[in-house]
Amino acid sequence: MDITPDLVKQLREMTGAGMMDCKRALQESGGDLDKGQEILRTKGLAAAAKRAGRVASEGVIESYIHMNRRLGVLVEVNCETDFVANTDDFKMLARDLAMHIAAADPRWITREEVPDDVVAGERKVFLEQAKEQGKPENVMEKIVEGKLEAFYKDTVLLDQPFVKDDANAVGELIAQTSAKVGEKIEVSRFARFRLGESSDAA
Repeated sequence: MDITPDLVKQLREMTGAGMMDCKRALQESGGDLDKGQEILRTKGLAAAAKRAGRVASEGVIESYIHMNRRLGVLVEVNCETDFVANTDDFKMLARDLAMHIAAADPRWITREEVPDDVVAGERKVFLEQAKEQGKPENVMEKIVEGKLEAFYKDTVLLDQPFVKDDANAVGELIAQTSAKVGEKIEVSRFARFRLGESSDAA
């Protein structure tokens, strides 16, 4: 069965689990959302959804300066209590996120932050490319959706493959740490600086 991005998104919204985990669960369940949810619960990956409504007001501001001192990152990573903020797991996650942002240069934290006009512009370009390549009308939308997914993986922090383990997206890394420490964890903002250039902030 073809697992569509919309189906994956639905399961993600229901469970709070990472995109790839949701996709795997749907493949395992043959596209059944309820069964997919059950699979994620069994693996402990849906636990983050129960914490989604909590306020994450503690945490750390972590920094990363590349060894040539020409590139640096500041990132604010939040959790619910200062106890968790002081754990090794949380500190390691914050350090990994700062390093990842330096290496991968995301533009936004979540898909929801990508402006509508940017998405519309990318969609238009991808559609024109598909037309120029002479793709059949009935597969054009699928091609465009696939290219949009690739665009999100390239530019959105939570969708980017983690630089130290590209089998997992950054969002999955955060969800796994959240499940481990038992608290909601989120990235609220970041700034990436390269010497001689204006900073990119989210």
